[in-house]
Formats: sequence, structure tokens, C-alpha cells
Amino acid sequence: MTEQSGGEVEQTREFTVQFQRLIRRMLEDLPDDSGGDALEPVLTEHLGVPSAGLPVVSEPVPHHRAVDADLALEAVAGDDAHARVIGLSGDMRHHLTLGDILQHGPRGPVRVGQVDYDRLDTGPAADQVRQVITSGIWLLRFEGRPAAVRVQGSAPQYGRQEGRLEVLAPDRDAADALVTRLRELMDELSVLRGKVVTLVDEPFGHGFAGITFVPRPDVDASAVVLPDGLLDRVVHHVVGMGEHRSRLRDAGQHLKRGVLLYGPPGTGKTHTIRHLLARTPGTTAVLLAGGSLRHIHAAASIARAHQPAIVVLEDCDLVAEDRSFGMGPSPLLFEVLDTLDGLDADADVAFLLTTNRVEDLEVALAQRPGRVDLAAEIPLPDAEGRLALLRLYGGHLFSAEAMSTATARTEGTTASFTKELVRRAVLAAAIADEPPADDHLGIALDELLSDGERLTRSLLGVDPGAGDDAEPGPAPFPPAGRPRRGGFHAYAPGGGAAYRG
Repeated sequence: MTEQSGGEVEQTREFTVQFQRLIRRMLEDLPDDSGGDALEPVLTEHLGVPSAGLPVVSEPVPHHRAVDADLALEAVAGDDAHARVIGLSGDMRHHLTLGDILQHGPRGPVRVGQVDYDRLDTGPAADQVRQVITSGIWLLRFEGRPAAVRVQGSAPQYGRQEGRLEVLAPDRDAADALVTRLRELMDELSVLRGKVVTLVDEPFGHGFAGITFVPRPDVDASAVVLPDGLLDRVVHHVVGMGEHRSRLRDAGQHLKRGVLLYGPPGTGKTHTIRHLLARTPGTTAVLLAGGSLRHIHAAASIARAHQPAIVVLEDCDLVAEDRSFGMGPSPLLFEVLDTLDGLDADADVAFLLTTNRVEDLEVALAQRPGRVDLAAEIPLPDAEGRLALLRLYGGHLFSAEAMSTATARTEGTTASFTKELVRRAVLAAAIADEPPADDHLGIALDELLSDGERLTRSLLGVDPGAGDDAEPGPAPFPPAGRPRRGGFHAYAPGGGAAYRG
């Protein structure tokens, strides 16, 4: 091939330019069979200026704040009698930003179409749901000036882990002012405020996918069996500081507090927390357990925005086992402890930590002083505690003598064990088609303390091999074992995390 001359190169370039213009003109003259109006002219008409040249102000919206954003937009639109929502059509609406859509011009792949909605929970009850816009554009007026707000919900299937609001206004200041107002309304109208929620993992990764609403526990103080003064001590620290927040702030004292409940499994740490949640109606509570503690930053963000708040961090010892290259304490544990210190001192937020093995946390807590300002041990119940638990769960079913005998034979057991003992006694009576009586309590105790129930006792927090050499008591039932080590005798009924889905 011979090399083209300068004139031939120029002719080729001119031909290419003219050919492109011809193709563009042909496309513009094609009939519109997309089934929807072009988006750009609609926005231009509403805003009163060419929309394609306007800056877009974007505001991220986490999935758990989608309802809050919907409520905020509805509140702003409520001031405009002519506000309306238009939808978007075309698959590319899931992938393109509003700026990208406008740059395509009237022939772009996204046009006016249907509004997409999703049903999202607003509370724990089945009827607490709301239809939320997940794809659409609000056309409204804010402070007397036109604005457009594109709503795009989260869509993990398209690689979008959180939603966003994209604001278009005749000038940047107006768009910024609208975004600021929407943020304020999202906090003021939030459906999370005063609710109890758990954080949900992203099913195909380790991200935070959203929240689940949980009914607030209803545990009265009479159902929490503790030694004199212990429950009051914890309640004063968690609840009392919130009740007297004004006086503490006026005196220059910080409100943020951390409480650690520690002791063997099954002794009632979770039950105590459930009572604290019952004592604080109207307080936002975020519950994390085990591996979900990695979402501590999201939990702290929710607590900060919805004060007064409680953040429950259950089973912190589980993350203490997560070592990095086999060296040192878990980075995740330090992240949790650092977050406790990250909130403002006057934030009305209480962090409640529980652990079955405080020794796994002791070093980390010592290296991060000030994160926890109250530690309360809840070890195995003593004889007085075990009798109180039996009276709580079965006092109306069995005689005082039978309960006293059972108490003597259950040394070293947990509150969970006592609760299961009463349930099995009632089951034994049902199987015999008889009302519960002392004999059924004896049958249930024989069964639970037998060699065949060693694993069951372990799962109820009892050392299955303990007490094999214990001295026999006054009843014909074998002993459950000796108490585990632990100084401060504290006990509470229940041991399982009843609010864990």
C-alpha cells in the first residue's frame, strides 16, 4: 500500500465527519418507539433551565435508612401542592447516575416510565410496613425554587450496596440546601428512633445489608433474681445516667458509658440486658452478637443519630479468638473498643458488653482504659439463688420441701438449668396425664443429672463432669457438681438470647 498524501488524509477525515453527522441525523429522525417520553425535556421544563448542564449533588442512603429518606422526601413534597413523582424505564436505570442519563440527551437509554416501589419494615409488627420508592424522580419545589430528586435504592444484584439521592436544582446552593434539609428530616422522622433492631449480614459477603426490627422485651424486675443491690447498681449506671442527663451535662460530666456483664454461660447476663431494654422505652437499641460485631461502626452511627441509645455487644469473647497471623489480640476486638471511645463524651449512648470468658478480654480492656466503667460479675447462683429461681419458675407447682430438696442437689447449676428442670417436670406430668407435683420434679431432676444427660448439662452451662465425688445430699438425686470459680454471687433467670431471630 502507498502512503496517503496530505490531501487524501484531509478528504478521508472530512468524509468521516460528514458520515457521522448523517448517521446522527438519521437516528434523530427515526420514530420514537421506546414507549416513554424523553427524560431531559421533562426535567428542563420543571427546572426552567437546561437540565443537562446542571451539577448533581449526590447523597448516599444506606439500605436501613431507605424508609427515613422516603419519609423526608414526602415531608418536603408536602409543602408543594403540585409535587409529583415520575418513574424511569430501561435496564440502564439500574446502572447510570442522573448525570450520566442527562449526558445521553433526548435519545438516551433511560426514559420516563414506571415508578418502582419496595415494601420495607418500619417496626416489628407484621403490619408495620411502608411502600418506599426505590426508583423514581420527585419533581417539587423547595423554599420556592424548583428541584428534582432522583431516588435510587440499594441493589446488591447490580453491585450497589447502598442507595442514593441525586438532587438537581437551578444552582448548586439550592441543591446543597435541599440535601441538608433532607438529612435533618431523615433523623427527625427516622423509623429507627426508639426501636430495638439487629443488624443483618449481606448474604453473599461480609457487608452490612440492613436491619431487622425486634419487639422490645418485657422483663419486669421481679423476674430478675439478683443479690441485693446488684440490679440497682447496673440500672443506675445504664438507665439513671440517661434520666439525669441534663444535670450531668450541666456539671460537665460525660454521658457515654460502658458496662461489662461477665460470668459463665447460662447465668442470666442476657436476661439482665432484656430487663434493661424493658426499662428504657423510647430508647433506640442496636443488638450485635459474635461475628456481627464487625458492624460496630454502623451500630455506633445509628446510636449517635438516634440518641438516647443502647448498643448491646454480646459474646465479645468470640471476637477475641479471631487472631491476626496468630499474633496478639484480635484487631476486630480493638476496633470494637476503639469505637466505644469514638463517640462524643456527651453522647447519651450506653454500650452493654457480655462475655463468658472475661480473661480473654482483660488484656484488651486494660490496653484500652476508660471504655468500660462498670464491670459486674454474674457467676453461678448459690443455694439461695437456686431456690429463688425454683420459686420463680415453679413456685406455684411444687411444695417448699421439694424445692428445698432440689436446691440441695443442684449445686453448681445455672439459671438455664433450673428453667429447663421445671419445664421437664411439667412435661413428665403431662405425659402421665397428671397435674405437676413433687414426684415429677424428682423424675425430671433424676433425668437431667443422669450420665446420659452430660452433654445437655454442658449446653445449659453446667460442667457435665463436675461433682462426681460430691457428698450426697438429703435427697435421692445425684449432685450436679460444685460451683465454678467466681467471687461475686449474682444470678438471673434465663440465659439464652431470646431476641436473636
